Amino acid sequence: MKKKVIVGMSGGVDSSVAACLLAEEGFEVIGVTLHTWEKLPKTNNDSEEQNALSPTHEHEEAKQIAAAKGFLHFTIDFREAFQREVIDYFKSEYLLGRTPNPCVICNTKIKWQALLQEAKRHGAAYIATGHYARVAKQEGRFRLLQGCDASKDQSYVLWGLSQEILEKARFPLADYTKDEVRALARKYDLPVAEKDESQEICFIPDNNYERFLKDALPNLAEKIAGGKILDTNQNELGKHRGYPFYTIGQRRGLGISTPAPVYVTDIHAEDNTIVVGSKDDLLHSGLIATDLNWIAFSKLQEPFQAEAKIRYKDTAEPCVVTPLETGCVQVTFETPKRAITPGQAVVFYSGEELLGGGFIQKAIQ
Repeated sequence: MKKKVIVGMSGGVDSSVAACLLAEEGFEVIGVTLHTWEKLPKTNNDSEEQNALSPTHEHEEAKQIAAAKGFLHFTIDFREAFQREVIDYFKSEYLLGRTPNPCVICNTKIKWQALLQEAKRHGAAYIATGHYARVAKQEGRFRLLQGCDASKDQSYVLWGLSQEILEKARFPLADYTKDEVRALARKYDLPVAEKDESQEICFIPDNNYERFLKDALPNLAEKIAGGKILDTNQNELGKHRGYPFYTIGQRRGLGISTPAPVYVTDIHAEDNTIVVGSKDDLLHSGLIATDLNWIAFSKLQEPFQAEAKIRYKDTAEPCVVTPLETGCVQVTFETPKRAITPGQAVVFYSGEELLGGGFIQKAIQ
């Protein structure tokens, strides 16, 4: 009897190829698509391409691919949980003056938990996605490794996965490059072989965070517009549109004129101000991180050396990670890092192995 595998199918090229590869290996593939959000009402400014980026459209693509390849396919309604765990989190983080990473939260609390739930329901041995990452068992623990294609590695967003999930996880694209995956999609005659990659957050397909927050939080702009833009000496330089519409390191769209370029260095939700400074003012020697999850070991008991990324496309830099009595960690970089942003994830590596991660609480000098 074939072993069953639950494959998260988004309607994109990566997850579709992942499903085909597993079928080719001899698994009984069951495709699962998560219905997580509703597209906002169409506006006159929407392009045809933008209007095609609806969840319903992509669900249909996944369903059609599964049918063409002979897979079972189910669409699971996770809108309520996604609203609560991801969208509400996204809004609340911005209201706290932080810059969230909803993809990490989705993978940790929604996507993989849903796939695990479906695996138990269908008696499946494994769960799989189209992520570019690898999993291996070493010294009694399941470890997470970077994908072989460094330019496509997606391990950063998976640091919140549990041992229970990693034990069942399969990453069929682990050893492939994106070009090779597209070649496989053409080989399998998939209609999404040339489909563009999504670069945006799924529930903000136009990539306009400010518009989304204004629509999702009526009267927000009127309540917070006109707060002060301060320099590092607390001198007022102008007024802002509303502190949630800015992020650490931002240079463009500040609406002020200064003799030299300035960047957002701090956001203070409590008094509705943002602080701007020079590029050097963005440099910090370390950070405090919270809400940690360790994959390579069960608990951090003493300081260790690692490399850390503070955003998805960041270069991992050497650091020392020190546990604190509060349950947080202090991360001290060998060389100061630029634009450490509260709300983003800091992820720890040792070479190609992901050790664990957490959320940045604050930058420190």
